[in-house]
Amino acid sequence: EQPHETFQRKGMDIIMEMEIQLVEALCGFQRHIQHLDERQLLVSHLPGEVIKDGDIKCIMNEGMPMHRNPYEKGRLFIKFSIAFPTDRFLTEAQLKQLEALLPPREKLEEVEGEVEEVSLSEYDRTKAFGQQRGGRSAYDEDEEGGGHFHQQGGVPCASQ
Repeated sequence: EQPHETFQRKGMDIIMEMEIQLVEALCGFQRHIQHLDERQLLVSHLPGEVIKDGDIKCIMNEGMPMHRNPYEKGRLFIKFSIAFPTDRFLTEAQLKQLEALLPPREKLEEVEGEVEEVSLSEYDRTKAFGQQRGGRSAYDEDEEGGGHFHQQGGVPCASQ
């Protein structure tokens, strides 16, 4: 069995990935898929039926045919990823209009005591978790008796 650039086989079922735009995830779409047997399938998703990132949908009887019974077929699974728009793709006024159309945000709960406000930053995916400027955090300490830390995550390793 040769690997295929679009489909992966799991028994009688086949699996593919499809990236759709946020507007398609919220408002529906139609897409063509060229099947393994060269047929063109028109995949439709109805407006208002939201697809979330990582959702898997299924098309019955579009998988691989059963041995000795070509009329009995498996399923075609589609795993979706959602492409979000770039930063600042709308003006502030347009963002307010969009927010008015979407379900409301969760209300911020009041908490007692002092609250420190922080901001989110971009994350550099080329760096492993736990590795940044100084290498070790202020909370990293060797265990008594000479234990040492695993290089990537700061997890103590048992002494031998």
